[in-house]
Amino acid sequence: MSEAPEASETPGPSPTPSPTPPPTLASSPIAPEGAAGAEREGERRALRGALDRLWPLLRSLTGDGVRATHDVLGELLPLERTEVPSGTPVFDWTVPPEWVVHRAFIETPDGQRIADVREHTLHLVNYSVPFVGTLTRAALDRHLYSLPEAPDAIPYVTSYYAPRWGFCLPDRQRRALPEGDYRVVVDTEMVAGSMTMSEVVLPGETGREVLLSTYTCHPSMANNELSGPLVAAFLYRRLSRWPRRRLSYRFVFTPETIGAIAYLALRGEHLRARLDAGYVLTCVGDPGPFTFKRSRRGDSLADRAAEAALPRFGPVGWLDYEPIGSDERQYGSPGFDLPVASLMRTMYATYPEYHTSADDRELVTDAALQGSVDAYEAMCRALDRGGSSYRNLRPHGEPQLGRRGLYPDVTVGAENARVADAIFWVLNFSDGGHDLLAIARRSGLPLDALADAAERCAAAGLLRRLDDDEATDA
Repeated sequence: MSEAPEASETPGPSPTPSPTPPPTLASSPIAPEGAAGAEREGERRALRGALDRLWPLLRSLTGDGVRATHDVLGELLPLERTEVPSGTPVFDWTVPPEWVVHRAFIETPDGQRIADVREHTLHLVNYSVPFVGTLTRAALDRHLYSLPEAPDAIPYVTSYYAPRWGFCLPDRQRRALPEGDYRVVVDTEMVAGSMTMSEVVLPGETGREVLLSTYTCHPSMANNELSGPLVAAFLYRRLSRWPRRRLSYRFVFTPETIGAIAYLALRGEHLRARLDAGYVLTCVGDPGPFTFKRSRRGDSLADRAAEAALPRFGPVGWLDYEPIGSDERQYGSPGFDLPVASLMRTMYATYPEYHTSADDRELVTDAALQGSVDAYEAMCRALDRGGSSYRNLRPHGEPQLGRRGLYPDVTVGAENARVADAIFWVLNFSDGGHDLLAIARRSGLPLDALADAAERCAAAGLLRRLDDDEATDA
């Protein structure tokens, strides 16, 4: 999930869970997501169909496989593409040359072709430089990669920034290779091309934004690679059908690490000025329970929306932020410190199929992909409704609610007790310093009830939403 140290991409140790779970709003249901019956079944079929189309494409940091991936995704949402030329400096990094793969394979002494990149995209070390020649078994072995602990899986190996070539194959096959001469063909090029990034913004009523970022640089891996872009694309389709959006939602598809850094070079100052919350979408296709990794700030709007929305989806593993993992560490770098967290299922580097050919289409399920769309939509609803702050326009004492139709005009015994609790809470804490998520956490009342109460009070002239006067600039 991180920059490859020499020949292998390794994320380092995974974040450790918080010693205690965060306070949750389990009693605060968010409005139901998605639709029922035939529409949900159709969405699941569409998710699987897109997965099958994306699966065989040879992705990397650059190249036609990435562009083809964005072409397929572009059929699901209206992406705007940016090509960043090779050699472009982006902060401390430089966009690498474009990698072009024509063919790559090994021919055994008896003429059998093995490790053919056309058979599986993981066979070729990603960003292998060209080589054609004949090698002995011992000389070839220095360019082979396998996993003894997973003898039937092809490992995923990269060498983005150090020139080398190599092949990946199951350890069982590697150990069975006989002595003799092997013909090796690595027909690749490093050319002055570009790195592909795409984005689209769903505009809202205000100038505030939510970032949904995912990556499109790994070859044929279903959970670690394709689940994130697929959930992002279908989340866009869900949010586009909302009748109203307070916030704007920015969907970004880039290569991991260098792509996020290049995107920050392009849009970083805009995000610093506009971003309320963000999430990195990765590893959201397996049927495991959800895992939430907090933002660098720890108690940002992104974190609090997750606390409100996720308990209804079952047990959640809550992880504190560490600068290790995926692109949340780029968005959370100290020069930006953006409130970007990540919702996953089984976390990267913690399941045995990770970064191998065993992370295949059978590992992800249609129900898990759709459930991840549900969970992300629930967090977006919590952001859209719960992130609002209001100003009480009648702050001196309690305003008279009855004459505004906000309180029953007849009281008999205790029958009206608590009927206006949500109104009392939003009036009392609408001081500009508490958003609705903060009021929900303090009161224990359902977020939707508080949002409804705030809208009724605003309609009655008692509250003003503080972001009402912000101009939309998507």
